[in-house]
Amino acid sequence: MTAWGITDCGLAREQNQDAFHLEVLHESSQGILAVCDGMGGAKSGNVASFVAVDAFVGTLRLVLGSDMDVAAVQNAVRDAVDEANRRVYEKARSDTSYYGMGTTLVGAVVTSGLAVIANVGDSRAYIIDREEGIERITRDHSVVEDLLYRGELSPDQVKNHPSKNIITRALGTENDVSPDVFSVDLTSGDFLLLCSDGLTNAVDDMEILYEVLHGGDTSLCCERLVAMANERGGPDNITIILLSI
Repeated sequence: MTAWGITDCGLAREQNQDAFHLEVLHESSQGILAVCDGMGGAKSGNVASFVAVDAFVGTLRLVLGSDMDVAAVQNAVRDAVDEANRRVYEKARSDTSYYGMGTTLVGAVVTSGLAVIANVGDSRAYIIDREEGIERITRDHSVVEDLLYRGELSPDQVKNHPSKNIITRALGTENDVSPDVFSVDLTSGDFLLLCSDGLTNAVDDMEILYEVLHGGDTSLCCERLVAMANERGGPDNITIILLSI
């Protein structure tokens, strides 16, 4: 496994409120990945995302082992999300300047040909395969995604909907949170891509597919995707992790 990651402020924001982490543990052939997109204003969005990433990754480091079955990895990921939520929630209650802060989270543990992925909010995970194309694994927890799922909006209407950026679930805003958890088989040649909505609001899925598979040096793919988002105005912070199997 090889992984690359990048975060960029974009062109319209004064502060980067995204945070990310990636590590590949070669001795155990495991990877830990996380992307968070903070919310709550200039004083607290970046705090929420940093705290969530730190808690999610730190919890997994304590419990992951090379001999864990799928159910054990799923439980570990859920526990890590719970701990991240608890830490952000308590931080928000500890200081009035942090009141109301929260963050999205998309995180993954990759081990033994398997990715266990969790998400809360509208940061996303994709699997990219040289034969099958690109598949979004996560479903956004957002107003427009719910409307789309119920057939009340078309995909084209989603792009410019006034509620496009309103999420319905986040870490740290409530005492408890319910993540979606997915298990996906990975084979040699596959890519796992995690990102904040600063990428997906500016660059569509087929453009992501092309850049990963055909855009050039894979190690520079994240930079190319950031450049594409910024060429289109860079309206939000942009964070991307790309892992190659």
